Amino acid sequence: MAALGLTGWLLSGCQSAAVPPPRAIQLEQQWVLEPGDRVAGHEVTGSLGDVSIQLEGHSLYAPFTGQVAPATQPGCVIYATPDVPAYLFRLCGLAQPALGAVAAGQPLGSGDYLHFATMRRQPSGTWTIVEPSTDILERAIDPKADRSIASQSVDQP
Repeated sequence: MAALGLTGWLLSGCQSAAVPPPRAIQLEQQWVLEPGDRVAGHEVTGSLGDVSIQLEGHSLYAPFTGQVAPATQPGCVIYATPDVPAYLFRLCGLAQPALGAVAAGQPLGSGDYLHFATMRRQPSGTWTIVEPSTDILERAIDPKADRSIASQSVDQP
């Protein structure tokens, strides 16, 4: 009986979770070049409003518990969290990104560069790209860093 339970557990671990459908975001602003477009045969991975960060192959982590869905732009995902419900985050450039439910601190993927856009929901139901929070970016890049006031150094005169 124990062997049957172990076999069932092993088989259930082999099943893959359903991949969420691509999430289309209707932006209030429009630019000529968007992620996924091509220029002289090269893919555009960031555009106006994106912050590009050199990850150098390091991982990016979920700053909060949330959901990751593919974006309609190739090479991008949309991260949403109930901790900041009026915002969505577009992450481009991650290799093999985690999709579906993610826990705070869970790796979302890694890459050479991250192109990060923060989008805020407007009363009209559209989204607008806004300046990203440095704190959220820091949590995503280094989830173990101590950000308490007591840990911050103060220069002494």
